[in-house]
Parts: sequence; structure tokens; C-alpha cells
Amino acid sequence: MLKFYYHPSPNPLKVALFLEEASLPYELMPVDTRKGEQHSPEFLKINPNAKTPAIVDGDVTVFDSNAILLYLAEKTGQFLPENTPAARGQMLSWLMFVATGIGPYSGQAVHFKHFAPEPKEYAVNRYTFEAERHFKLLDAQLAKHRYMLGDTYTLVDMAVWGWARALPRVLGAEIWSSLPNLKRHLDEINARPAAQRAEALQTRFTFKTEIDADARKQLFPQNARLAG
Repeated sequence: MLKFYYHPSPNPLKVALFLEEASLPYELMPVDTRKGEQHSPEFLKINPNAKTPAIVDGDVTVFDSNAILLYLAEKTGQFLPENTPAARGQMLSWLMFVATGIGPYSGQAVHFKHFAPEPKEYAVNRYTFEAERHFKLLDAQLAKHRYMLGDTYTLVDMAVWGWARALPRVLGAEIWSSLPNLKRHLDEINARPAAQRAEALQTRFTFKTEIDADARKQLFPQNARLAG
């Protein structure tokens, strides 16, 4: 059975949504990142980058959430656009846009807003500006189409959903007033039974919630250089 290495955060939730939508059997393997389980030798053999999610599917190992989505979609033949070069080009473009833009800028915005020490005005301004700019591009695309690639629900919508549901933490709840099409898209996916099952996975395990000194050490190992 496919093993899914999971933490209840945006990137693993994309994969959880696909697995639930596709009705693929899987074993949920919790990785408590605030306890540092992502740095264990066992997990580093699966993902040397020490991040969730990752999957082990028989003799195949895949890490990085968007790589996993693409692997699962191609394996199952589900949630892909029509099989034309033009449609595949759009799929890859938007999928990588989420991977290289939405995720990194949103993650950095959260880090500098909520965790970085002062002074941080410059960094907060840069990353919140870029996160908002990227999300507005998604909103513009969704103004033209029901879903990211047109009228068909695909893996790209799942990739967007993972981060869109975290937008209030990234940019504040008031951001929705400027992203009406993305909000409509989020609400539609949230109403899907598979999305509700994906969200409910976090209740199956008790994950550490506090950001104490040890959690900061595990989440932000770069800080050791400052102390040194």
C-alpha cells in the first residue's frame, strides 16, 4: 500500500486531497515537524530535503508536493487535462507556478510575519507583496474559467487549494475582498467530500502545536548559525 508521509500543512494537504478524490488506498505516516521528525535518518532516506509530504509507492519514492500530484495523476490517469500539447503546457505552467511562486512566497510571508525577529519590515513588505501579486494572478485566471485549466477540475486546482485555504494566515482575512474568484474556487473545493476528508486527517494524530524553543530549533535550523 502507498505510504503517505504527512503533516497538516498546505503542501501535504494537496496530496491528501488527490488521494481522497482518486479513492486511492494509502497508509498515513505522520511526521511531526515541530518535534523534528523530518530530520530523522529514516525520513531523510525518503526525502533528503527533510520536508513533507513524500510518498513511497512500492519501489517508487517521490517527494515535493507538486511532483507527487503529477506522479499520481499520470499513474491513475485522473484529474489531468485533455491530452494535447497545448493543454499539457498550461497544466505544467500553472502547476510549476504554484510550486515556484505561490508556495515559496506564501511560506516566507508567514515566516517573516509570525516568526522572524525584528527588524523585519523590509522582508515582510517584500514577501507579502509578492505573495499577493502571485495570488492575484490566480484570481485573474479564475475570472476567465471555472477551474484553473478551464471547465475541468484537475490536479492544478488541488495544488491551488492547498495554499488558498491558508491565505488568511499569509495575508490576513481581509485579502478575500480583492480575490473574489479565488474565494469562489476555494469555497467550491471546500464543499467537496474529498476535501473534507483531507482536512479531517489532522484529527487522526496529535501533532505538536506550540512553537517553543525546541520547535524553533527543528523548524528553523538556520538560526544555529546566528547563535554561533
